[in-house]
Amino acid sequence: MKIGILSGYSGKQINLGIDRIKHAESLGYDSVWTAEAYGSDAITPAAWILAHTEKIKVGTAIMQMPARSPACAAMTAMTLNQLSNGRFIVGLGASGPQVVEGWHGVAYGRPVTRIKEYVSIMKKIMAREEPVTHEGFHYSLPYNGVDGTGLGKPLKSILQADTSIPIYTASITPRGLEGSAEVADGVFPIWMNPERYDVFAESIEKGLAKAGKTLMDYDIAPFVTCIMGDDVDACRAPIKGNMALYIGGMGARDKNFYNDYTKALGFEDAAVKIQDLFLSGKKDEAAAAVPDELVDAVHLVGPAERIKERLQAWKAAGAKGQVGSMLIGAGQVEALELIASEVL
Repeated sequence: MKIGILSGYSGKQINLGIDRIKHAESLGYDSVWTAEAYGSDAITPAAWILAHTEKIKVGTAIMQMPARSPACAAMTAMTLNQLSNGRFIVGLGASGPQVVEGWHGVAYGRPVTRIKEYVSIMKKIMAREEPVTHEGFHYSLPYNGVDGTGLGKPLKSILQADTSIPIYTASITPRGLEGSAEVADGVFPIWMNPERYDVFAESIEKGLAKAGKTLMDYDIAPFVTCIMGDDVDACRAPIKGNMALYIGGMGARDKNFYNDYTKALGFEDAAVKIQDLFLSGKKDEAAAAVPDELVDAVHLVGPAERIKERLQAWKAAGAKGQVGSMLIGAGQVEALELIASEVL
């Protein structure tokens, strides 16, 4: 099992924590992951990190697909991979309707269809076997809309072929997981209980079967927050606030993928309560309603010995191929050191 660290996206001021990233690199961490929402983008920090490191891989978790064309994503990936001697990883996601339509001003469309088309086009471009054509729901190459000039023609990338770049997707819905397993090299579940692979199993196995792959060909790479400290409740508190935001407020009441996922993990009553409180403006109460058991199942909190004990479940899942990478969100250097010493 590999380990990576999450850089995430910035607040008002960008602070990548290059010293922390370099330290993780020296500890043997395999990867670091940038992100984007509606502030800093994912690509510029990835390029910056690649320029300031030597061995660690850098991926995007995630690049928003509606924000850039598949060709633009492929150009970016091939460029960064060549400049970094093969250290770039593509991470794609559909984002959500509120951001896609409110920020990017384009239709949310069909996210699973989009990911399949997007990855297909990127792989054609990166393989450089022939001029790229595609006719789909979201994308047509060459463009054939009524507002087009009709002058578009199929093209091949000027850069040399590069089929080595892994492509991951962010998915937690059953159809999203199936589609990801079919076309991608890995998936980012926002959280995962390492003892509940059954929540994913049917969808992932179905997608892998379609592509003629096995679980050994596919990297399940969940985000795992780690906060060390003697006061377990205090360590859980910021995580609960973040989880309440996703479970309660990321999407409409009847279309919240994170809420549905929390129910699938076995916390149905809590998911309903958290959403009711959050949408009523009671954010602190919503955070308090996130069960301790849920936090403990999917994250690492508390004293070092407690974290070491919980890491055994993650290592067991890794041995079965049910977790290929743990992507750690930790601001504490000692937390990164502890996980590296236990896992690597």
